[in-house]
Amino acid sequence: MKPAGQGAATAVPVRWMDRAGGRKRDRGGPVRADTQALAELDTCLAQAPVHQWGLDTPGLQRHELIEALHALNDHFGVLFDRHLAALAQRLHLPLAEVHEVASFYHHFERRRDSGPGVSCTVRVCDGLSCQLAGADALLSQTRAALASQPDVRVLPAPCLGRCEQAPAAWVGDQGVGEATAPGLVRVAEAFKANRAGTPYLCAEVATKNIAIAPEAQLDLPSAPRTLTDYCLSGGYQMAAAVVQGEMAAEDVLAVLEHSGLRGLGGAGFAAFRKWRIVAAQPGPRWLAVNLDEGEPGTFKDRTLLERDPHRLLEGILIAAQVVGCEQVVIYLRDEYPELHALLRQEIHALHAQPPCPLPAIQLRRGAGAYICGEESAMLQSIEGLRGEPRLRPPYVAEVGLFGQPTLAHNGETLWWLRDLLERGADWWTAHGRHGRRGLRSFSVSGRVRLPGVKIAPAGITVRELIDEYCGGMAPGHTLYAYLPGGASGGILPAALADVPLDFDTLQPHGCFIGSAAIIVLGHTDSARHAASEMMRFFADESCGQCTPCRVGTAKAHQLMAAPVWDAATLADLSAVMRDASICGLGQAAPNPVDCVLRYFAHEVTAA
Repeated sequence: MKPAGQGAATAVPVRWMDRAGGRKRDRGGPVRADTQALAELDTCLAQAPVHQWGLDTPGLQRHELIEALHALNDHFGVLFDRHLAALAQRLHLPLAEVHEVASFYHHFERRRDSGPGVSCTVRVCDGLSCQLAGADALLSQTRAALASQPDVRVLPAPCLGRCEQAPAAWVGDQGVGEATAPGLVRVAEAFKANRAGTPYLCAEVATKNIAIAPEAQLDLPSAPRTLTDYCLSGGYQMAAAVVQGEMAAEDVLAVLEHSGLRGLGGAGFAAFRKWRIVAAQPGPRWLAVNLDEGEPGTFKDRTLLERDPHRLLEGILIAAQVVGCEQVVIYLRDEYPELHALLRQEIHALHAQPPCPLPAIQLRRGAGAYICGEESAMLQSIEGLRGEPRLRPPYVAEVGLFGQPTLAHNGETLWWLRDLLERGADWWTAHGRHGRRGLRSFSVSGRVRLPGVKIAPAGITVRELIDEYCGGMAPGHTLYAYLPGGASGGILPAALADVPLDFDTLQPHGCFIGSAAIIVLGHTDSARHAASEMMRFFADESCGQCTPCRVGTAKAHQLMAAPVWDAATLADLSAVMRDASICGLGQAAPNPVDCVLRYFAHEVTAA
């Protein structure tokens, strides 16, 4: 592995080449922008951290298009046509190509040059957990309270990843939990007054909603652990041992194999097998860390990293060394502005005091697209393109980021590496219930007394999880149903509350655990409503690339509005989406529908 700044980075071509035939994507002649727009663009780029650590390439690169769009959007609140033309000229791209990328992502709004700017955007989460906590009323009240301020936008937003703090909102560059309309007005006014200030950093993180299995002996601080504190607790010793050859790569792989550690972002692919596949490919290789965490009900990565970001960074160094990745990209969802600032600060500290030679590390922002949680769509976004999933084969382990072999991993999987190597695989496998092995970080929200991240044994049941880790059901509620894997994991009734929660245990019941996002419904709630909201979400978030998903999700949501569901037509749609969709969004979207028809038919059939 080469240290950053010493030839580790590979220059990326300004013009992307078509993978199939090597042809340039040429759509239009050169763009000419006015000098004022070019000057405004250059000012924004100079003030924003578009260029990343460890990259030797001069000037703005094609793959940095989305970062440049963020710089403009952060400064002006919207994307003006004149600035898109200036960006196209700077990157030597057709204007249509810049527009097609900007129009794909929810957090970018294009405006004509004569239109007004936006001083602040308030996004109120309308995800299921927040709806249970009164998000619809909060949205209406906030719009009314800010109606007299035309430079402030108030918008509904899909899950913001703060489900344990429902109802949640996002104001400017700050997340707001347990939001109220007066509180959002105050935060919006403060943001407008300090528009040019430094990004908000979470100085303290509430710990009341964290619960850890005592036998795990895992200490998580209440505030972000700094590099100094992390090193004092033994941090980076394991990464240094691996990088310096004191612990062989084969020994690391043996620990992963014996532990049975699987990808914890949803797919559950065996970590050691993925590492071996990528390591066997010819270099150069990339490591892409998926922190998009857009699955409704999921907030485990945010919670873990708010407290111990260097545990992830150490895992990154270990994985990069073992697999032979000289470059790392961390892809973080845009809805986590505080975490973005924290990671940027701690990565900078790591480069200033490296415990061992480091790979080149880039930190990239998503732009509001759930589909970019799918690994190939994430890679497209990192390349500065629309986040559309790729057809496979080839798989990203073979042809991934910029056409090179790529190890794509969820953040939590890497977060556990230090503990696994220090304590051994037997420590990991000693945990578990009902015949399962290991630990899981469950994101629990909805009708429970203490929502939050619960680090508990794999195979625990939802009834055990609620009683032992969540303080029981919320006052006045009894368990009616639960979503075991977020929006796409399906819905199960209380009668199946004793099914072990783990990989491969829920499939016989038409569900899967995914990212372990547990949304709990009480007896006053409706499984029908939950499924309809999930389908609305999928219809909004479909990238539109394949017809079964684009049309099927919208048609299913329309059919689900009927008092009595057309079960036959919905079953046909489910079959087509499962069989013909390109990626997991369309393939998993029917799960909530099928579960309602299977377990909650009394809600959707004639009396």
